[in-house]
Amino acid sequence: MKFVSATIHNEPFIGLLYEDKVIDLHKAEKDIFEIISFPTTLFECVALGDKFIQDVQQIVDKINVDGSEGYLYPLQDIKLNAPIAKPSKNIFCVGKNYREHAIEMGGVEDIPKHVMLFSKAPTTVIGHEEEIDPHLHITSELDYEGELAIVIGKKGKKINEEEAMEYVFGYTIINDVTARNLQSKHKQFLLGKSLDTSCPMGPFLVHKSAIKNPYNLSIKTKVNDQLRQNGNTKDMIFTIEHIISTISQGTTLEPGDIIATGTPSGVGKGFNPPKFLKPGDIVEIEIEEIGLLKNKIMS
Repeated sequence: MKFVSATIHNEPFIGLLYEDKVIDLHKAEKDIFEIISFPTTLFECVALGDKFIQDVQQIVDKINVDGSEGYLYPLQDIKLNAPIAKPSKNIFCVGKNYREHAIEMGGVEDIPKHVMLFSKAPTTVIGHEEEIDPHLHITSELDYEGELAIVIGKKGKKINEEEAMEYVFGYTIINDVTARNLQSKHKQFLLGKSLDTSCPMGPFLVHKSAIKNPYNLSIKTKVNDQLRQNGNTKDMIFTIEHIISTISQGTTLEPGDIIATGTPSGVGKGFNPPKFLKPGDIVEIEIEEIGLLKNKIMS
């Protein structure tokens, strides 16, 4: 199941990708069951857990039998928003979770022995095909980082690694846009990672049941059609289970919380000379089985 938070004719809705179309889940539920029980945002739907998935499956089964078109929109007719447009807390981010990326950023000695965590403010989030503000008044070192992100599905604390995947609702794509000069200047990452519009997210939120193996997904980032990053989640240093368990030992994870799992090598800073983003650049991040996230740097 690939869920969307979208807009059509200036009206927001939550939907499900169905072949090359999108089901308007509110319209479908009203037509099929004569009720509207789904919340208005994916953030709230995630908190419903298995019940939400079961109800959506009933809608899909009905469409498969009856073939109704009354609540289906062509994908190209809708605007895809960030799946979790307004996170309730900062986005958890894992730094240097790919060996070659750690090396390109600081050498072999930068390969972490423990999970390295920082965060991005909720106001960073934008959706697919929205523009990234280059913030030229404070940085000329804007960089990209294509990442697999986890969306938490249920509340938990002190989670064991063996049970960690039970707390995952699904997966999406994040571009962890970073102002490298601010990251270096302030020593801690928050300011360099939290510029407005610096967290493109989407285009889909894919339920975990649709991902056979989250540890064998290719991650590719292109800038102006030039391949920059070409990695695979199998190369993560710390597993999803370990990351969730580590965060949750002292911090309660809640439905809708987002964890970005790190980026492969090939970021702009890793080149000699560096290849930082410029106004007009187009960044595309594609993760196997999830989709393609595309954003332009504002001119």
